[in-house]
Amino acid sequence: MANSVQASAARSPAVGSAQQVQPASTSRAPTAIRWLTIASAALLLVELYLIFIHAPVEQQMGIVQKIFYFHVPSAYGMYIGFGVAAFASAMYLAKRDDKWDAWAVAGAEVGAIFCLIILVTGPLWGRKAWGTYWTWDPRLTTTLLAGMVYFAYIVLRSFGSTGEVEKRFAAGLAIFGVLDMPIIHYSVQRWRGTHPTVITGKGGGLHPDMYPALFVGFALFTLVGVLLMWQRARVERLRQRALALEIEAAERGLLEES
Repeated sequence: MANSVQASAARSPAVGSAQQVQPASTSRAPTAIRWLTIASAALLLVELYLIFIHAPVEQQMGIVQKIFYFHVPSAYGMYIGFGVAAFASAMYLAKRDDKWDAWAVAGAEVGAIFCLIILVTGPLWGRKAWGTYWTWDPRLTTTLLAGMVYFAYIVLRSFGSTGEVEKRFAAGLAIFGVLDMPIIHYSVQRWRGTHPTVITGKGGGLHPDMYPALFVGFALFTLVGVLLMWQRARVERLRQRALALEIEAAERGLLEES
């Protein structure tokens, strides 16, 4: 009895210290996320002002041209999301750490959201500029291809099992998909498609008063992308831990029906 009491006393400081450390480690993330949310909301208000008040209306396309300020930063957000997914997937293949797998899932899903925004705003803009919602332009086609690759990744992770083989296959798919990003970026210069390149000045350029809305849009979509990926990775880590506890409980027979 004395030995058991001493053993319990010896273990109690470790339990107490774990209880003290855990709230400190979990409180920092919500605080940072809260500030990111506030910064994103503030930038959104600034961006809306710059788009609809400060930036002039384009002479040929009119008000439809303002889709540009959502379309182009979405492409930037897509690059970030898919880049994070590919990098985290490579790290997962190298280290087999579920932390990197969670970030890969987060990057793929957030990148896919931005890709969907591109594929929706692009045709709306193209209808006014080209007279058609869709054309098999090199940049449009390669963007659609990237979206299909990462949507396949999401489907595999959502509806497939979560075994090691499936995770490695999905990681390889994410790394393969990111190879399309340079092709998307340089497709207009390489194959001379109909998609404009106004940022480089080859599509007529931008009026100086249009640049603030564009640059603030880049900052806004970067913050929103980081915020969404951070939140999604945290949720995925919680899911992984819950699954690990469920497996451990099943191995101990705690889930068996009485």
